[in-house]
Amino acid sequence: MTEATTPESAAPRQLPAHAQAQVRPGAQPGYAGDITVQAAYAWQQAGWAVLVDIRSAAEWTFVGQVPQAIAVEWKSWPGMVPNPEFDAQLQAAVPVGARLLMLCRSGVRSIAAAQRATALGFEAYNILEGFEGDLDAQGHRGKTGGWRHHGLPWRQT
Repeated sequence: MTEATTPESAAPRQLPAHAQAQVRPGAQPGYAGDITVQAAYAWQQAGWAVLVDIRSAAEWTFVGQVPQAIAVEWKSWPGMVPNPEFDAQLQAAVPVGARLLMLCRSGVRSIAAAQRATALGFEAYNILEGFEGDLDAQGHRGKTGGWRHHGLPWRQT
C-alpha cells in the first residue's frame, strides 16, 4: 500500500497546488470533494492519498480490483446490506486523519462512504465514475467511464 501519511503522524502530506486544483465541489455536503479517476490514480501513486475500494466482495471477485487499494465493504452482497463493521474496518486499515479516495462501481455509494469517513475524522474524497462508470445506451457499464474504461491498472482474481 502507498501510504499518504508519515509513520509519526496520521496527518496527510500537504497537497501541491496542482492537485488541489483537481478537486471539484462535492455533489452533496459532508466530504472533501470529488476527483476524477485519473487524478485519484495520480494521488495514489504520489502517496498523497490511500484508495479505499468500498464495493462488495462479490464485485472485487467477479469484476476486478485496483492494485494497492484497501478493500472495505460499504454494503455487502447479496441484498446490498450495509456493513455494520465499516467504521471499525476502515479505522483498522488506515490511521484516522488520513486522506482517502473512496471508490465504488459508479461514484454513487462512494459519496455516502466519503461522508461517513469524514464524520470519522478522515479527509475523504469521492472518485467520480467509480470502477465501472455509468450505464451506456445499451445498459452496459465500462463503456463510457470509470477506472477500467480509462485504462488505469486493475486485476481480476
